[in-house]
Amino acid sequence: MDTLLVRSFAGLQDYSSTWQAMQAFTAARLSGTADELWFLEHHPVFTQGQAGRVEHVLAPGATPVIRSDRGGQVTWHGPGQLMTYLLLDTRRRQLGPRQLVSLLEQATIAVLAELGLAGYARADAPGVYVNLPVCGEAKIAAIGLRFRQQGCYHGAALNIDCELEPYARINPCGHAGMTVTRLADLLPAWPARSDIEQRLTQQLAMALNYRDILRLSAP
Repeated sequence: MDTLLVRSFAGLQDYSSTWQAMQAFTAARLSGTADELWFLEHHPVFTQGQAGRVEHVLAPGATPVIRSDRGGQVTWHGPGQLMTYLLLDTRRRQLGPRQLVSLLEQATIAVLAELGLAGYARADAPGVYVNLPVCGEAKIAAIGLRFRQQGCYHGAALNIDCELEPYARINPCGHAGMTVTRLADLLPAWPARSDIEQRLTQQLAMALNYRDILRLSAP
């Protein structure tokens, strides 16, 4: 299949319901099922990776903590953070976990470059980082995936204009004291979510060699 289906969800989405929808989509995959890219924002939630350690959740307060089946440790999702969920037939595209993580990192780095920001990846800590003048390294995008026989799901979380306070209540991605940032603090005027979605779609479609992009209504 050379067509990538793209869905953009309006409003805030429940994390558990979205996770269950991704699982159901992947379990129902057939050999001819087209790959999909979902863009959305969640209600505030902390999520633990499959092997997430409880000591990295410091003070969640009233925000729910959900143990997911993605890779990685704890992170936060909420309004102002763009989720990019990849639902791909990884066998058809001949992609392994490390390849796809790197592809997501590089697509995000390319979008940051289009916005005039220099991002980079780290071999020891998946995600995308930038250097800040005062505090040095800061994380701007987290990445976590789940691979099954039928394909993969989950993806990347890019901070646009979200709150940053929740990150002080965890060890972000399992790293105590890690600084987290957002586009709103790095650009005098940051693009609309729809613009970032379009840029990410183009970067991912190019990296994954899709010939056509078809934008559909969210279910």
